[in-house]
Parts: sequence; C-alpha cells; structure tokens
Amino acid sequence: MLGGALGLVGAFLFEQLAFSHMIMGLAILAIGYGAHQLGFLKMPYPQRRAQVPHDARFRFRSSTIGLLYGYALGMNYLTYVQTPILYIVTGAALLSADVTTAITIIAIFNIGRCLPVAVNFLPISNQSVQAWLAKWQERAVELDGFLLLSIGAAALTMLSL
Repeated sequence: MLGGALGLVGAFLFEQLAFSHMIMGLAILAIGYGAHQLGFLKMPYPQRRAQVPHDARFRFRSSTIGLLYGYALGMNYLTYVQTPILYIVTGAALLSADVTTAITIIAIFNIGRCLPVAVNFLPISNQSVQAWLAKWQERAVELDGFLLLSIGAAALTMLSL
C-alpha cells in the first residue's frame, strides 16, 4: 500500500523531473541523514518508537496481533526503523514517479526488514541474538552514517562528471 501510494503521488508531482535532479535530491538527503547518524546535524525522524503497543497482547488474540504487526511493518512508518535509510527509500519510491517501481522499491526494503526474523529459524537463542545486537548497536549507527555520507557524496560526484 505504501509503495502504491508513493508511486501515485510521485507520478502526479514528479513525472517531469529530470533523472539528475532526482539523484541530486536523494544524494543530498543521504548526506543529511548520514550527518544526522554521526551527530553533526539534526534531521526529522518521524516514526513510531515502539514496535507494538505494550497492552496489545492483552487486548487481542495472537493471530490478530500478528496481522497488525505485519501491517505495521509493511507500512514502515508505524514501527521503529533504526536507520534513516527508510527516508532515502521513501524518496526513491516517490521520485520514481511510477507505481510499479515504487512498489518494487518498498517491497525490497521490506524483505530486508523481515530478514532478521529469519534468525528465529536458526539454532540460536533469542538472548544471544539480543546480546549481539546490543553489542554492535553503536558501531552500526556509525557505519550507517558513514555509508550514507559516502554514497551521497559519490552520487553528487558522479553527477558533476
């Protein structure tokens, strides 16, 4: 639904936008959020901080909670995403100005968001996974900032050639 909506809005607003302008806009956004991740700049981060309301387990059946959680994950802005890459992906889907392309972009992003759940199929305890994630949390944010800055700068450099 999110990809389709972004594609429709993009087709209405950005259909005539030159490809180089799209790349420039996404590159500047990536640089801004890279600087945000590294603590140099404050950028907006509009999203829900909790994955599921805490009292939902007591109000709904587990099958209903699973459907609501799946819907929230698919909409992306209804659950917490640690990296601002969500905003770059949203911008790319919007600027694609094509419903099919926007749906594809959001679907690929959502597949990536679901991959960590696949660790539950491995013979690893949830405690060890949580401990590993907590251990690497700060470095992941730094790496994310570095990658966003690097990709944004590389895109702007390629445009200037």
